[in-house]
Amino acid sequence: MTDAVNDTPPTPIKLFTIGFTGQSAEEFFGKLQRAGVKTLFDVRLTNVSQLAGFAKRRDIEYFLRTIAGIGYVHEKDLAPTKDILDDYKKKRVEWAEYEERFTRLVLDRQPDQRLRPDELDGGCLLCSEHEPEHCHRRLVAEYLQRAWGNVEVIHL
Repeated sequence: MTDAVNDTPPTPIKLFTIGFTGQSAEEFFGKLQRAGVKTLFDVRLTNVSQLAGFAKRRDIEYFLRTIAGIGYVHEKDLAPTKDILDDYKKKRVEWAEYEERFTRLVLDRQPDQRLRPDELDGGCLLCSEHEPEHCHRRLVAEYLQRAWGNVEVIHL
């Protein structure tokens, strides 16, 4: 007789991503609440800029907890290095090179070995970019999806 437990594929985890640019606080926190996000994983290199508005570290941590009962973790190891980010922002490299360099960085850091899928289940990767196409949060999510195989990525 076959052991049903061994035949069952691992339960997929939901990993959300979101950018705060171009959204009001009401839209941003509403999306997180409607999705049922449990923990926001801030994957920005710098999370204290005045330009971040409601998404500055101390403010967003407070708002998440108070408004939505959502936890907050700053995962700096999932952020690009200053050199990689500056080269892209200052247009010294195109997206394709940024993506290649950041992907190598993630491969070196091996976040799938340090983090556990159950920690990220219902979690949401936060960055500033409004759309995920040209944002490192998408690259991180796709890396974890490949590494763990049971990750459903949902961009909010």
